[in-house]
Amino acid sequence: MAKKFLLKLLVVVATITLVAVGCGNDDDAAPELATAPATEAPAPEPAATEAPEPEPAATEAPMDDEIVAAFVFVGPVGDAGWTWAHDQGRRFAEEQTGATTLFVENVPEVAEDFRAVVVDFIENEGADVIFGTSFGYMDPMEELAGEYPNVVFEHASGYKMNDTNFGNYFGRMYQPRYLSGMAAGAMTETDQIGYVAAFPIPEVLRGINAFTLGAQRTNPDVEVHVNWTFTWFDPAIEGDAATALLEAGADVIAMHQDSTAPGIAAQEAGARWVSYNSDMSAFAPDAFITAPVWDWGPYYARIIEAVAAGSYTPGAYWGGMGDGIVTLADPAPDVPVEVIDQVIEVWEQIESGAWDVFTGEIRDQDGNVVVAAGETLDDGAMLGMSYFVEGVVGNASP
Repeated sequence: MAKKFLLKLLVVVATITLVAVGCGNDDDAAPELATAPATEAPAPEPAATEAPEPEPAATEAPMDDEIVAAFVFVGPVGDAGWTWAHDQGRRFAEEQTGATTLFVENVPEVAEDFRAVVVDFIENEGADVIFGTSFGYMDPMEELAGEYPNVVFEHASGYKMNDTNFGNYFGRMYQPRYLSGMAAGAMTETDQIGYVAAFPIPEVLRGINAFTLGAQRTNPDVEVHVNWTFTWFDPAIEGDAATALLEAGADVIAMHQDSTAPGIAAQEAGARWVSYNSDMSAFAPDAFITAPVWDWGPYYARIIEAVAAGSYTPGAYWGGMGDGIVTLADPAPDVPVEVIDQVIEVWEQIESGAWDVFTGEIRDQDGNVVVAAGETLDDGAMLGMSYFVEGVVGNASP
């Protein structure tokens, strides 16, 4: 698993002083800017052998080319971020299963627009399964699932489902975000970290809180300053938000955004950067620290195979680091050895289930205890999170 890359890096760093290894995908061509084609985007580290179970066996023959799986993307496949990671998952699933896959990018979270794309996929392209990859697609997917009972609908990041043909899926991204916070907390010299964030919804709040708790583990004096952009993908807005945080004193930038712009702004300012969605180190190599990343492919392959076999059952999947759907990119070579050692130790605890991120005592911004000592938040509390933890500077509901 990806942990092995970190263990290998630890050995190398300990024996060969700061050799630049594992800092990106050295075998890939250097990508261009955030609007580059998907084939030029940086590939995330997880290999197919690191995939969550159940993973298609390497010796399994691909299915006949009967299943058509269609993907609706909220952004461009060349964003190097959220949509790019989903598209890599689509490609993986197509290769593993032999199914035909289709996609449309840049579909806004507007019910009419989403509906038009999906109806075309079903009625004109014969789609058997629809993957909707943004939270705002949830309600129209629910309606369409009722109208097309013979088509499977799978929604990323939502919470609605039925008992026949509509399920949802996501990953516990808060887990590698905590680990990335540990690395970031150790790298800041001003104790000020800027966080460029999309929308104040539970998913994003949960990630900011996890990152902050991780940063506090390695640096109790750290503060995380949040700047809301109210967009998932807009390089200009994201870059400006990062620049404002840097000018206010942050020397590390983290993000819940889809473009590489915050990292580019950090590098231009001589600061450091934690990216998101994929290992974006090639875009701002001098700034890059690490990244919490996605590996969607094995889940997509699993659903497509279930549809082909007639065994699909809707569910609410929320996999974690133990499954491999979320992981951490290899850290930059100048991350201290002792920090890498701490990250590996916590990683193993999370992966084994011995410990999880939101284990108390945890207080909110106002000093109220939100998780008692020794207790761990259940999934419902995490999925509905609406507050910032102590150490976050900003408004959780602007």
